[in-house]
Amino acid sequence: MQLRIGKPARRQTEADRTATADAEETATPELARRVRDCAIAGGQQSGNPDPARARFAEAVSTLLTAYAEAAASPKQAAELLGPDGRWAAAHPELFEALLQTGRAAAAVGTDDLRRLALRVTDTLLGVRAGSRAGWRLRARVLESLGEDAEAVRALEKYLALCSADDHGTGARIDGLRASRDRLGECLDLLRELHPTAPARAAGAGRSDLWAEGLALREAGEPAAAAERMTAALIVMTDERRPFGELGDALTEIVDLLTEHPPAGGPPPLRLLAAWAEHRRLADREPAPAPLLGGARVIGLSDLRNQLAGRSICLVANSRRVAEGSMGTRIDDYDLVVRFNSFRIDPPATGSRTDIHATIHKHNFNWDVPVTTRLVFGGRASAWQHSVRRRLVPGAQRHVGDRSLRWPVREIGRLTEEEWPTIPTSGFNMLWLLDFLDVSTRIDLIGFDFYASGAYRLPGAMKLPITSVHGYQRERDWVMARARHTDEMRTALR
Repeated sequence: MQLRIGKPARRQTEADRTATADAEETATPELARRVRDCAIAGGQQSGNPDPARARFAEAVSTLLTAYAEAAASPKQAAELLGPDGRWAAAHPELFEALLQTGRAAAAVGTDDLRRLALRVTDTLLGVRAGSRAGWRLRARVLESLGEDAEAVRALEKYLALCSADDHGTGARIDGLRASRDRLGECLDLLRELHPTAPARAAGAGRSDLWAEGLALREAGEPAAAAERMTAALIVMTDERRPFGELGDALTEIVDLLTEHPPAGGPPPLRLLAAWAEHRRLADREPAPAPLLGGARVIGLSDLRNQLAGRSICLVANSRRVAEGSMGTRIDDYDLVVRFNSFRIDPPATGSRTDIHATIHKHNFNWDVPVTTRLVFGGRASAWQHSVRRRLVPGAQRHVGDRSLRWPVREIGRLTEEEWPTIPTSGFNMLWLLDFLDVSTRIDLIGFDFYASGAYRLPGAMKLPITSVHGYQRERDWVMARARHTDEMRTALR
């Protein structure tokens, strides 16, 4: 018998395997690739005690459940993985789960998970280009990665989709651009200090120049070190390296020149001023400081002195107030407190506002002149950011400090077990007045806890009466302390 010997099978090379993998990757639908990426990253967090990583793993678990439910049958799976991207409209819960996973990934703060969050926004915006949440997340991730130019473009996309700039996006765009301008100013000043740096940068590699600079610094030659590091920064700028990378390099050079001023003279003050402004703008948008316009930051004891021996009324943003005729009586109190998006109709609501108590998230009435503005917020960082951004210079004589940020939780120490719902602005203010107990009268006007509906500024009427607040619990608290009640007024003192 004659054996037929065919050609020997060709050994698959690494290039072949890579090409095959790339082809398989391209053939895999975008959504499936992204869910797979999230699943792999989520699995890597197993057992990690870090709360942010645990929240990311939990978000991935929710995403996988939503994905499995959306692909429960072969027909559904085919629709889900189709090329036209209709899954976002057919399965909004899956879109939301993927968005929340991207947010959780970005919150961990590592570059690998930030990059994952960026790929998540690619997928989200690929099927829903008008997603404001998608563009906002993308801008946040790009900014954290130091990609300021791309972050600005994402912020502009987000802003174009918004009817109002409630989050100060325009100011953030201006801040990022101004920060880059200050960085350019710093680089010009460094060129003046080190005139040989541009020539040294020509044709050189940034890594080699930076390594030379570090070596010279260690060798006790700070002037030569600063010149090499400046040359490296010039190369990095020409290569359009990420904004954050440029800022970090600039900071190292400024630190070196501060510790070892050029020619043994004073520190380069113009450079330090430009660098400080660059850092300030990079961290937050250009906004007036709270003390501008003569405002004074007050704490708990200062507020107590303002309230002592005076009658005070708290006016609800309710339809009951709007349909009443309490205006003159309201204005007769020593102090009038209004909340958030309050609306003025003098015959019904009165015309005076002495204290504006507002949640930090909303942008209503911050420009209304008042004696004191108290800004409430649960997260210290978000509260601080809002105060910096929203406070209008000259619109208040006093503004509450951190000690007045979240009275029920921070002063009263009421835990989520003791008070499980998020306290409203009205309840935070009311609890604070009851705690201080220095007012001759404390009256609540029109507090029916939205039973009659809301009465707010037109732009705020679309805001839902959210279920995260425990209105019934707050009502019970009030009624347990009430000394008098009628259709319009509840007296606590």
